[in-house]
Amino acid sequence: MEANLVVLPGDGIGPEVVHVACTVLLTVAERFGHTFHIQEYPVGGCAIDGYGTALPEATLLACQQSDAVLLGAVGGPKWDDPSAAVRPEQGLLGLRKHLDLFANLRPVRLYPSLINASPLRPERLQGVDLIVVRELTAGIYFGEPRLRRSVDGEIQAIDTMSYKQSEVRRVARTAFRLASMRRGRLASVDKANVLECSRLWREVVSEVAGEFPDVTLEHVLVDATAMYLITRPASFDVILTENMFGDILTDEASVLTGSMGSMPSASLGENRNQLGYPRGLYEPIHGSAPDIAGKGIANPVGTLLSAAMLLRYSLGLETEALMIETAVEKAISDGCLTADLAANGPYLTTGQMAEAVLDRLGVPETR
Repeated sequence: MEANLVVLPGDGIGPEVVHVACTVLLTVAERFGHTFHIQEYPVGGCAIDGYGTALPEATLLACQQSDAVLLGAVGGPKWDDPSAAVRPEQGLLGLRKHLDLFANLRPVRLYPSLINASPLRPERLQGVDLIVVRELTAGIYFGEPRLRRSVDGEIQAIDTMSYKQSEVRRVARTAFRLASMRRGRLASVDKANVLECSRLWREVVSEVAGEFPDVTLEHVLVDATAMYLITRPASFDVILTENMFGDILTDEASVLTGSMGSMPSASLGENRNQLGYPRGLYEPIHGSAPDIAGKGIANPVGTLLSAAMLLRYSLGLETEALMIETAVEKAISDGCLTADLAANGPYLTTGQMAEAVLDRLGVPETR
């Protein structure tokens, strides 16, 4: 297979973890006889510094013409002014919107050897293996009007949560399809007792459920979901949620795995690449971690698992994806841990973790 991949290292630890992922991707490609053409473009804070915008036109065009996109992270203290007209997050939000990536898949799987890395009691973590499907291109992040105005002598700020039936329907179908391939359970998260958007969400999801008789649907209020993720996380299979709820809940869910640095994601839509698969954006869910940037201690696992998802969903390479996932799991099971997972014990650097994974791919280490 020949594929065109765009890499957006971004800011902070982004370049460090993306470099590791690219090394592993190219190693897998060589082993299986594939050719991956990788091009690197700026996004986020570094793009603001170089081009005055978080998403340069050349970056967007390259992503639109690629087979898949791998992203590191965006943002940092240098650009951390909420009132700034141009912010790093605009690059990420712009990519999601322009590529129409409406379904964000965030798997939450706990490796048995890391059960003590989570702050939760081990008995509550047994059997945790869920995936969150977060709607990505609508909701309060994109709704209009969005403004400030003067009312009765004081400033009022307005953000609008907005959903159309079609926006809910397409992400719901994605979640139901995933559930039908897993354990057949879907929990749809809303706040239908308060929000009109959530009432529409619940109605549409219930309609879509009729297309998937093999999937058991449960409606759960978002506040209850937040509690259940801590008290009974293993009860979930697939969680479907709107944009902001999903953003918050998946950060909460990351503590189940021991570290946010280990969690990947895939953002998918209906647009197909030249290979006939969904053109997706793949990224770890963590931020740019500026406090450890350049120290060589970042956890690359979330990015490596994102690369595996890239192989699976955008290139159709299931065997290759499983090879990366298996190598990561073996490395962790063998005690190869970065600082965020090693507690007070010895830990590996980012480069050493890369070598540990490459070792378990059955190929020579690269240094």
